[in-house]
Amino acid sequence: MDWNFSLDNYGPVWSFMVQLGLLMLFLMVGNILRRKVPFFRKCLIPSALLGGALLLIVDVICKQFNFVLVDNRMMQVITYHCLAIGFAAMTLKTEKSTHKTSRAQVFEFGALQGGTYMLQAFVGLGITIVMFLITRYGEQVISYICGLILPLAFGQGPGNALSWDVNFTNTEAAEFAGNGSFGLSLASIGFLVACVFGILYINIYKRKGTLKIRDAKPVQQGEAQAEDGVEEIPDNESVDKFTLQAGFVALAYAVSFGFMCLLGVLSAFTNSIAWGFNFLWASLAAMLIKAVVKGLRKKKLMNREYINNYQMDRISGFAFDIMIVAGVSAIEINDIKNYILPIIILSILGALLTYFYIRKATKECFPGFEHEMFLMSYGTLTGTASNGVILMKEIDPNLQTPTSSLYILSNFPAMVMIAPLLLLLGFAGKSLTNAIIACAIFFVLWLVYTIFLFRRRIFKKKYADKPVAEWKDEE
Repeated sequence: MDWNFSLDNYGPVWSFMVQLGLLMLFLMVGNILRRKVPFFRKCLIPSALLGGALLLIVDVICKQFNFVLVDNRMMQVITYHCLAIGFAAMTLKTEKSTHKTSRAQVFEFGALQGGTYMLQAFVGLGITIVMFLITRYGEQVISYICGLILPLAFGQGPGNALSWDVNFTNTEAAEFAGNGSFGLSLASIGFLVACVFGILYINIYKRKGTLKIRDAKPVQQGEAQAEDGVEEIPDNESVDKFTLQAGFVALAYAVSFGFMCLLGVLSAFTNSIAWGFNFLWASLAAMLIKAVVKGLRKKKLMNREYINNYQMDRISGFAFDIMIVAGVSAIEINDIKNYILPIIILSILGALLTYFYIRKATKECFPGFEHEMFLMSYGTLTGTASNGVILMKEIDPNLQTPTSSLYILSNFPAMVMIAPLLLLLGFAGKSLTNAIIACAIFFVLWLVYTIFLFRRRIFKKKYADKPVAEWKDEE
C-alpha cells in the first residue's frame, strides 16, 4: 500500500507527534504559570497539573467550534503507559537508606499506607453502594462500584484510576459509564487536595509553633557528584549513558508485557488482573533485572555500575509529568456530568478522613518527625510520591529526618498490605453482593492495620519496639 509523510497520512504519521507536542507545550506553559503567578507557586501546585488543566480548557473551547484539539483515547493510552514506565524507573534505582531506622517503624509506615488505602476503599465503596441502592430505580443510576476508584485515584494517581475506570466501564454488571474520565477527575482533585491541605497544614502548625522548618544547607558541587562513583560508565561511551537507562526501563516493561500476556491466556481470573496492574508487573520486572545486575556484579561478570540513580529519577519524573498532563487533558466532560455528586462527596470525605487518619497515626508512631511523616504520607496518599516529597522538603529540605529512608524501606511491606485491595478490584466489580463482601473485607483489614499502628495505646503495654528512638536533631 502506497503512503507518504504528507498530511493525507496525518493519523499514522503525525497524530502521535502532534499530541506529544501539545503535552510538552502545555507542560511548559504550566511551568511558566507556576513560576510567574505567586498563588500557584505558594500552593505548590504541580506545573503538570496546571498544564493539563489549561489544555483541557482550551480543548473544551475548541469543541464549541467543532474542532477537536485533544485525542482523548491517545491521551488515555499515554497515561496508562507512563504510569508503568515511571514505576519501572523508580524501582530500578539502587536506593539505600541514609538514616538509622527501627524495623518497627518500617512496618508501621507500611501499615499506615495499607490502612489509608483500606480506609479510602471501604468508605468510598460504602458511599456509592448506598447511593446505588437509593438511585437504582431512578433515571440516573449511580454505579455501586465507582467509589472503589477513590483509593486508586488518590493513592496511585491518574494511571491506575484510568485503568480500572475503563475496566469497570467494560464490565456490564458494574453498571458504570465513567469511560476513564471519572477516575481521571478524582485523581486530578487528589493533586489539588495534596497541595491545598499540605500548605494549610504547614502554615497552621508553623503559627502554633509546633512545626520547625529546618534550614536548607547548600550542597557542594563535589558532594552532588560523589554519588556517581568511579565504577559508573562514562558519558563518552559509544552508547550514551541515558540511552542505557532507557534501555533498562524498556526491558523491564517488555518483560512485564510478556508476563501480562501469559496471565491473559491462563484463565479468566488471571486475565482480569493482568492488564490493570501494568505498573505492578513493571515494578516486579525491574526488581528482577536489578537482582540479575547485582548478581552479575557480585560474580565479577559485570565490572561497571550501569544503572544511574540520577537519570532514573529523570526518566520517572518525565513519565509522571507527562502522565499528569495527559490524564487531566483526557477528561471528557460529558462522561462525568452524571457523576458530579459522587465525585464531590468522595473527594470531600476522602480528603478529610485521610487527613485525620494520617495525622493521628504519624503522631502516634513517629515522634520527633511526625510533621515530616504526615506531609510525606498525605501528599503521597492523595496525590503522588512527588507531591509527598515536595511537601516534606518544604520543612526538611536536606532530608535530615529519617522520613525519606523509611519511605524507601517500607515499599515492600506497603505493597504486601495493599495487595488485598488490588486483588479484590475485579471481584468487587462483578456484582453488588461481591462489592458488599469486598467492602466488609476492606473494613476488617483497616481495623487490623489500625490496631497494629495504635497497639501501644490500645493495650497499654510497653513494647520493646516502642518509638523510644524519638528522633532528634543531631545539631
